[in-house]
Amino acid sequence: MLTVEDYARIRRAYRDEVSIREIARRFHHSRRKVREALREPEPRGYLRRKPAPAPKLDPVKPIIDEILEADETAPPKQRHSAMHIFRRLVAEHGFTGGYDQVRRYVAGRRRQRRETFIPLEHAPGQRAECDFGHIWVDFPEGRRQVAVLLVTWAYSYCPFAIALPTERTEAILHGMVEAFCFFGCVPREVWWDNPTTIAVTILQGRQRQFNQRWVALASHYNFEPLCCMPARGNEKPYVENRVKNLQRRWATPVPKAKDLADLNAYLLECCRKDHQRVASGQTEPIGRRFEEDRCAALALPKRPFDACLSEPRKVDKYQTVAFDGNRYSVPRCWAFQTVTIKGYVHRVEAVAEGCVIARHERSYASGTQVLKPEHYLATLSRKPACLDHAPVFRDWKLPAVFERLRRYLEQREGPLAGSRQYIRVLNLLAAHSAERIARVVEPALARDQVHVDLIVQRVQRQLQEPDPRDRRHDAADPVLPRELTTVEVPRPDLTLFDRFLTQGGVCHVTEREPAVAAEG
Repeated sequence: MLTVEDYARIRRAYRDEVSIREIARRFHHSRRKVREALREPEPRGYLRRKPAPAPKLDPVKPIIDEILEADETAPPKQRHSAMHIFRRLVAEHGFTGGYDQVRRYVAGRRRQRRETFIPLEHAPGQRAECDFGHIWVDFPEGRRQVAVLLVTWAYSYCPFAIALPTERTEAILHGMVEAFCFFGCVPREVWWDNPTTIAVTILQGRQRQFNQRWVALASHYNFEPLCCMPARGNEKPYVENRVKNLQRRWATPVPKAKDLADLNAYLLECCRKDHQRVASGQTEPIGRRFEEDRCAALALPKRPFDACLSEPRKVDKYQTVAFDGNRYSVPRCWAFQTVTIKGYVHRVEAVAEGCVIARHERSYASGTQVLKPEHYLATLSRKPACLDHAPVFRDWKLPAVFERLRRYLEQREGPLAGSRQYIRVLNLLAAHSAERIARVVEPALARDQVHVDLIVQRVQRQLQEPDPRDRRHDAADPVLPRELTTVEVPRPDLTLFDRFLTQGGVCHVTEREPAVAAEG
């Protein structure tokens, strides 16, 4: 076979007017080869025009095609390998050929079936893609996995990341509201996969029945909610790459955080630093391209979306209302009535008549009761025995002065009467802080001058003061209010009594001497 150097020598000789016969004699090639070199500047590679005959493989090719066709609908990890097909051909069809024949044929057929794509480019401000990534984080209580919501703009590749305690609908709503606030604008399209928290039902083609709260979010921010085709993560490649970046760049080595808030501060800093980077395939920094996204995107509405799940629930006889497998307490006045429960990612609120009547920290456990003692104070006045038998009061963490006050009152008044007096002080916690009450009770206990009526009046009086926490109490001040300890006693006039004895009847006082004030 002639090399490219042979071709070059032949063509230079012919250029110098050497005949084909002489070139063939001089370089020891046939005249046919010389003419072939003169037609092409370099030799052609070997090209098989017809497939090599395979007398043993040809009869089983339809069987292999049938197996590969069935594999299209099988689970990805339960499809045939070339070796498995070869074993089946030998065992079931008496195939006597070699494995290499089967392997080459299977590889060729699969290569023909592989999907190809068209490069896409999205306009500024048009599209954002969303997905969840999962990373391991070291918290003070140990290492655990955290779900991170990622939102990425398709044009600028600008990211947002927020760690969430769950992947439920309310968490997604909260994360999207935080993302729009971080970006300062809203994309015209928001793309997701098909999680049931977003797409309740997958219909024909790209039609979806969306979660109603997701539709409400889209209506509030005026973007179009869209979903990829099932099992087609390649339709949102930008956020898929962001998930890899999250795991390999931002979470390697394993980050350490005090809590989710600390972790989110770290993730936001990573997002801001990424604005200085030039992404692969781009010529400008991400931050500069995002400015084009911002200019073409939608403006934020005047108020953010209320990122919660809302549903009406009836309060039971225990003053609790059910939400997400747990029960949350409400004040006694709302017992046996229907209230609206709003579940946020970090808290739960009970709303009635347009006002928030109870607010609790969200519990992600199951079958628990989240109770506030303040909600049961009105009932406690009627059932004082519950003070020691109800966990909501038994486990109540109050300043130590409250326990000292209770012991003092029970020793002075007796167990039952003392408990009732103590409950009167506890009822103040419905409208006043424990610190405010403690500042009144401490001096009274120190002087052994505890009067519950005066404690109630003093606490309520402090409510009118501008900032009672900044008020300094002198230890020499009397415990009782000055207006209650100051009594005006008129100076006695004995002549009035003498006149009454001598004249009798009603004695009219025409003039009274000035009174003097006597301190109690």
